[in-house]
Amino acid sequence: MRQGQARTTDAGQRVTLAAAPGLAPDAAQQKRLSAPATKAPAAPATRKPECPRNVACESVPAPYEEFGDGDYGNHDKADRPADQRVSTIVIHDTEGSWETTLKLIKDPAYVSWNYTIRSADGLIAQHVPTKDVAWHAGNWYINSHSVGIEHEGFLAAPDAWYTEAMYRASARLVKYLSRKYDVPLDRQHILGHDNVPGTTTATIPGMHTDPGPYWDWAHYFALLGKPFKATAGPRGGLVTIRPDYDENQPVYTGCTKAGDTCAPHGSTAVRLYSAPDEDAPLVKDIGLHPDGSASTTGVNDTGARATTGQRFAVAGRSGDWTAIWYLGQKAWFHNPQDEPVAVPAKGLIAVPKSGREEIPVYGRAYPEKEAYPPGVPYQSVSPLSYKLAAGQQYAVGDRMRGEYFYSPTFDVTKHAVVRGKDVYYEIQLGHRVGYVRAADVEVRRSAS
Repeated sequence: MRQGQARTTDAGQRVTLAAAPGLAPDAAQQKRLSAPATKAPAAPATRKPECPRNVACESVPAPYEEFGDGDYGNHDKADRPADQRVSTIVIHDTEGSWETTLKLIKDPAYVSWNYTIRSADGLIAQHVPTKDVAWHAGNWYINSHSVGIEHEGFLAAPDAWYTEAMYRASARLVKYLSRKYDVPLDRQHILGHDNVPGTTTATIPGMHTDPGPYWDWAHYFALLGKPFKATAGPRGGLVTIRPDYDENQPVYTGCTKAGDTCAPHGSTAVRLYSAPDEDAPLVKDIGLHPDGSASTTGVNDTGARATTGQRFAVAGRSGDWTAIWYLGQKAWFHNPQDEPVAVPAKGLIAVPKSGREEIPVYGRAYPEKEAYPPGVPYQSVSPLSYKLAAGQQYAVGDRMRGEYFYSPTFDVTKHAVVRGKDVYYEIQLGHRVGYVRAADVEVRRSAS
């Protein structure tokens, strides 16, 4: 209220709250609000939620139950970080109401996530302890190493659901989790569900697309205290995507009806072309569109999209256009000097090892076969449909050893964590991240 706010609604209406810099809280009311609330005694099954002190938080436990035929749900008991590193926080939206979401989390036969945040006021409900593994990302490797946070709302209706109260409560929770588990506050470790890779080629088309192109990552990271800034000179070897959210309004379709144009709206994503020309076809995503067709402007089509905070290796420049390495190809975006949509960056890059014409990329970082003990079935590491050719470069986000969490039964005594010797690097493959074997790449610093 002191700073003022302005938003454009889904219908294109501009709503403004004028700044009131001299506004001060009512001291008496503030004292009453900070006093401990009188609460009814908690039920025996209620857990104390893991939340920062400056948010409203409650416990709505997800069930850990058997329900016949050896099946159980809706999460797995673990002992993180003692048994597995928590390296990622995944941001989701619910695509449903608060009431519907809480009904689903209580179903032992359904999936699970660690937290839900309410749109209207930012109330946080914790469902699965962060030491345990929730079933939220559609990628078991990511699940095993992440905390999942759902946000009440629908990605195609951001102004109705992605409220300031929600953003602020979520940022406070993520900062708390970052400190607790030493998760870096960057877009290589704070992923959207739409940045999570498919585990195999067959799973890529079915991966989720939330929180979508209208989630304001720049505002979110400003609230986290980590705004995206230039970290290199104008010819840096990497770029961090950072369009002006309100001014950046690419055309999307399918918000209300397939094929229909969405109302103009600010977006966190920039569109990627196969040549430095807005009349050129969009770049292809052969995993998402295995028939070889080009990507589309659909609000749920992530095939030609680079999003705020993501870092990519520069593949070329031409006038007001910048190319990045993306899904094994050059992808161009309009990046005029007077209105840039990216800032120069530096960091580590991975390139195929000398003498390799191309290398595979994976959707999970699992151990080599020899690492699996008797009784734990080997999990094959299937390459995705993307190939990285000699000379291409990809921004490195993290380094890890292959690891697999084996949890086939309700009986936790049969659980095991398999650790291998193979080393992987997380890279910014396209809109989603991917993994490459250290044995296949050379890692070096980008130009600065």
